[in-house]
Amino acid sequence: MLPVKLNRSTATLVLACSLVGCASVPQGSTPDPRDHIERFNRSMFRFNTALDHAVLRPVARGYVKVTPRPVRIGVTNFFGNLGYTKTIGNDIFQGHPLDFGSDVGRLVVNTTVGIGGVFDPATRFGLEKHDRDFGQTLGKWGLPTGTYLMLPLLGPSDVRDAFGLVPDRFMSIEAQINDPVVQAGVSVADKINARANMLPFDRAVDTAYDPYALVRNVWFQRRDHKVHGDAGPDDKATDTDHKAPDPDDR
Repeated sequence: MLPVKLNRSTATLVLACSLVGCASVPQGSTPDPRDHIERFNRSMFRFNTALDHAVLRPVARGYVKVTPRPVRIGVTNFFGNLGYTKTIGNDIFQGHPLDFGSDVGRLVVNTTVGIGGVFDPATRFGLEKHDRDFGQTLGKWGLPTGTYLMLPLLGPSDVRDAFGLVPDRFMSIEAQINDPVVQAGVSVADKINARANMLPFDRAVDTAYDPYALVRNVWFQRRDHKVHGDAGPDDKATDTDHKAPDPDDR
């Protein structure tokens, strides 16, 4: 989410943390041994959900209504290409030299022939897409996950992945933008587009007996696959950033 003034950020965190006391675990639910601070996480989940329903979801729905599907696909491709330097950097850290060369080629092709990444000719050229991050890299190196952690505004994570956000940020093109207004605009557009891609999953979460547990379990499955499997192009079903069923298919 966008950086804001310190006083507003502090107020947000104070509000979120103040909810911890009123958090409760549903009766009959089985504690997850990986979720050591469940009461705090549930409170943060409620805070994030309230903010999402008040701001992000309505904006994402409006975006879908006024933006044709081909344009949204192009926007998704653009942001996927913009963040691909993160994957390239983690190719090196995870010891995948062949993927590194392929991913550099993919970035170059999509940035040039694909007009800034709006189109994806690299896939047609046989350059496989990968999805790697520094949290995954730490897992490959054997670092334990630590407890499950619901981050304010950012959503599901764990201690290991939370630390991984920092180097991933430095490896991103977005972080190299010097103009704070442009950087903020790019970040906002990326978040809105990512939220729009998640709209088809809203009903499943909203109607779940325990939405928090559903989100947590799906997140665990995705992360376990990315760390212990080979996070390649098959890992798409729950890629919340840039690949999801189109909202028009609801």
